[in-house]
Amino acid sequence: MSKATETAHVYVTTSNIHGKGLFARKRIKAGTLIGQIDGRPTKTDGPYVLWLTPREGVEVQCQLKYINHSDEPNAIYYDTLEVIALRDIGRDEEITHNYDSE
Repeated sequence: MSKATETAHVYVTTSNIHGKGLFARKRIKAGTLIGQIDGRPTKTDGPYVLWLTPREGVEVQCQLKYINHSDEPNAIYYDTLEVIALRDIGRDEEITHNYDSE
């Protein structure tokens, strides 16, 4: 995915949830592709590692690494490493994912 596409939908700023967060630059409709993870395979845990299986992870190296956890998420990661809006996300709303929804 190109940086231009990623930047068109989102931006990074201070989060009320934790550290930095990813926010909607404009309204994002449910079902919209927010972005696709750019990263490198890893077997070592770290702050921006998305675990695909108990032994295989991806160290996220794009803005999507700033998606914080919520028990009521508005986005989801798919096995294709795509991030999709689960519901309409308002302008300037933080984009969240449930880390425990394996």
